[in-house]
Amino acid sequence: MTVSLVVGAILLFIGFYGVITKRNLIMLLMCVELMLNGVNITLMTFARQHVDSGAETHFLVLIIFAIAACEAACGLTLIVTLFKQTKNLDIDQLCDS
Repeated sequence: MTVSLVVGAILLFIGFYGVITKRNLIMLLMCVELMLNGVNITLMTFARQHVDSGAETHFLVLIIFAIAACEAACGLTLIVTLFKQTKNLDIDQLCDS
């Protein structure tokens, strides 16, 4: 149980570190996905630890997967459109213009 909690925490912190330090929009999107997967692993670990065999936790994890899929689809669409217009994906340069 504790190994999966550690893995979930590592994924969450790697994603958080990436969101803070990266300047490329695609890398930011990947880091947000890492954070969502870390939350899913932690949520399923706690559900299993507390012997929650109900559908509530599984339903919540499916909702998080759906949110991650929608975030990836919408985010990539916006990134491709932005790249077509500016030929740049650096956040600092995009915010200045």
